[in-house]
Amino acid sequence: MEPTDDDDDRQLRRLDSVPSTDSMSTSSGSTLSSVLSSEDFRRSTSSGDITTVSNSSGEIPAVVESEATLAVRLIRSFPSIDIDGETTPVARTAARTKCVGRNNKDVSWGFTSVIGRRSEMEDAVAVGPRFLSRTCDDVGGCTASGSKSSDEISPVHFFGVYDGHGGSQVAEFCAKRMHEIIAEEWDRAIGDGNEWQRRWEAVLGSGFERTDNEILTQAVAQEMVGSTAAVVVVSRCQIITSNCGDSRAVLCRGTQTIPLTVDQKPDRPDELLRIEEAGGKVINWNGARVCGVLAMSRAIGDGYLRPWIIPVPEITFTTRSEEDECLILASDGLWDVMTNEEVGEVARHILRRLRRMDEVSIAQIAADRLRDIAFGRNSKDNISIVVVDLKPKRKKRQQRPPSTS
Repeated sequence: MEPTDDDDDRQLRRLDSVPSTDSMSTSSGSTLSSVLSSEDFRRSTSSGDITTVSNSSGEIPAVVESEATLAVRLIRSFPSIDIDGETTPVARTAARTKCVGRNNKDVSWGFTSVIGRRSEMEDAVAVGPRFLSRTCDDVGGCTASGSKSSDEISPVHFFGVYDGHGGSQVAEFCAKRMHEIIAEEWDRAIGDGNEWQRRWEAVLGSGFERTDNEILTQAVAQEMVGSTAAVVVVSRCQIITSNCGDSRAVLCRGTQTIPLTVDQKPDRPDELLRIEEAGGKVINWNGARVCGVLAMSRAIGDGYLRPWIIPVPEITFTTRSEEDECLILASDGLWDVMTNEEVGEVARHILRRLRRMDEVSIAQIAADRLRDIAFGRNSKDNISIVVVDLKPKRKKRQQRPPSTS
């Protein structure tokens, strides 16, 4: 049985011990006041202004654009991520007669990217609707392979969050260029329907590597500048995630919040072993850091820390489900102060409450609300969040004209 709004409210009240009050109001409407506790609300409205760098939403129109897409190498992690003997499952579903995301062109999104309490803005966000146009069979992993819907040209979407360090140059370059490079790599790749996962691994691996090489050869930034890269590609039937660093992506499915990435930290056992085998050291200096400097073990840029810091992504494949609510990508300005489960509960609550409303970007409302909660909880970092609503819009019911008899 699908959870009710009352169930959602009870779950959300666990986020904070102080209950919300009737007198609270927000710019997004009083119906959402229960998402923030009164304590969260006081923090977000009394701690100072949030300087907004970027704040936008969108819906993907029903159009098919010109083709663009990819080629070679990388790490395989399907159907789960195996970290030091612990397995994070990646859900799969049974074969179908129609593609799960046959209304994929109706995907909508919202994002926010703010400086927060930092003195400089080093985050960047990329949204690439229709960055590819392909059939589901061509993309791979179709749940209804051979059906009519699997042979229809449909858009493939790209979303990315980049959290820079040492400067903003690498993050900004990634936001402008990485999706273009990945599309170019796809065009170069030799496709085989039975080897679609390997093709995507090769494409994303070489895409990250090419981006890193261009930063070096074009002298985009000094060698001490770098960035995380959390990238999600959404097709009709697959959610493909590629990650370097400690930005994160999660999937809200039903009542679950499923992690699609695992933070690459220097003290993660497998990463620690890799760094030490390459002759590097992990030093505890305000947390585990590579050579006492960088608090992540993989990144784009950071040439001065090679070969210990590498631009090699970890890749996961998740088959879409009718129960999928939304995707959330964010920099650690969000994850430092909220758990995966808290983020999922807030987003799920907002989307379910407001989906019936017209002319409202509910994904944008969810992104903004998560930002406000993170800021209210005293996040010290830049905060960048992308929310992708995976549910198609419900068609309006035609009202019958009143009877004249």
